[in-house]
Amino acid sequence: MINYQPFINHISNTRLDHWVKPLTQQLDELWATLNDGNLPRMLEHWDKLPELETQEISLSDTVQLGGLIDELEKDQLTTALKGLMPWRKGPFDFFGVDIDSEWRCDLKWQRVAPHISSLVGRHVLDVGSGNGYYGWRMKAAGAATVAGIDPSWLSVVQHLAVNKYINDPSHTVLPFTLEALTPNLEAFDTVFSMGVLYHRRSPLDHLFELRAALRPGGELVLETIVIEGKEGESLVPIGRYARMNNVWFLPSAATLAQWLDKMGFIDIQIVDQTITSTDEQRHSNWKPGTSLADYLDPNDHSKTIEGHPAPIRATIIATKPVNQRLKRYDLG
Repeated sequence: MINYQPFINHISNTRLDHWVKPLTQQLDELWATLNDGNLPRMLEHWDKLPELETQEISLSDTVQLGGLIDELEKDQLTTALKGLMPWRKGPFDFFGVDIDSEWRCDLKWQRVAPHISSLVGRHVLDVGSGNGYYGWRMKAAGAATVAGIDPSWLSVVQHLAVNKYINDPSHTVLPFTLEALTPNLEAFDTVFSMGVLYHRRSPLDHLFELRAALRPGGELVLETIVIEGKEGESLVPIGRYARMNNVWFLPSAATLAQWLDKMGFIDIQIVDQTITSTDEQRHSNWKPGTSLADYLDPNDHSKTIEGHPAPIRATIIATKPVNQRLKRYDLG
């Protein structure tokens, strides 16, 4: 069993204290019904991480942990971390073991961070957090709490590997989807959803659930794939998109802003649109197999291999209004 008690103890002394009981119950139910054959193998690799004293922590572009380490310990560390591949998000540096992840997440953070409200003292929800890389950047920016949620056990255990050496109970990755999160928490100051919306069959429901997690006056940071186009235009790929079979809706940025307005958000700002490059998502020894270069038309990188527009990622900032409920319509 993974020990979430330090995180629960942390939030019990914050404005998130009303989440303690439902979260504890949810975790108890999860452990009682858990039947994942891969998790024990992942935890075996985690158990083999050597006991090291962390003397330096840098939560900058590369999340870096430093301290004294001998060659035997470094070999043990490398073997254990390789047992937790693929490392999609990063980069990380564990005591000189450089994890050059598939995604240069520092590049996205450089695009997003200048536009968001200060995170100092804030309680943050990071939806689709992966292994928690962005959460560490949020902590460096002053966040009081970062709750990552991601249904991937590999992401959870990779975060455990990092936090073994940082030992920060205020940052966790929970093995849940947003849909499984305690409904209507209305507790988080900032909610991030980056790289998730296009995987949702009902994007408006996703926006509604993000809104329900935010406190009144809280800020949403939404990053997703978009297409070039006018308000009202969106792409629903037939078959795969960039070899992904779980891509449902790719709106234009203007359409995405319209959706946010429909779901009751205010102060909606499109702050960035960037074409995803093969410098940001690339082949890595820490993520064997294919990457973005294999998903694009080899003769025309403005298209995916299926002929769709290549990925453009937009970042939108929006606010949940104070003292305003989302209208409900009687469809009966």
